[in-house]
Amino acid sequence: MLFGLIDRTTRATSLKGALDQSVERSRGIADRVSKATLQNGDGFALEAKAGQPQTTANPVNVEDEMVALADEQLRFLATSRLLEKTYASLRTAIKGGNG
Repeated sequence: MLFGLIDRTTRATSLKGALDQSVERSRGIADRVSKATLQNGDGFALEAKAGQPQTTANPVNVEDEMVALADEQLRFLATSRLLEKTYASLRTAIKGGNG
């Protein structure tokens, strides 16, 4: 009963879903970067040096991936703070507003 009330009166469920999606996107970025490190003996699948064949058809741009990861971390932090405020408001409402 209480869970239905929370879903109807707050955005907690959608915020938790957004956090889950953010975690999955972060894992995807980490997966791409880790695979890039395995494809090239130098550590990352960057552009091949002159005279060396490209080892991968679609190299990972590590800088772009790190920017995407930083963006995802900011989104996660903002969403988690919104969820924290939602729960604080809910606690206040349940306690009756007097603390």
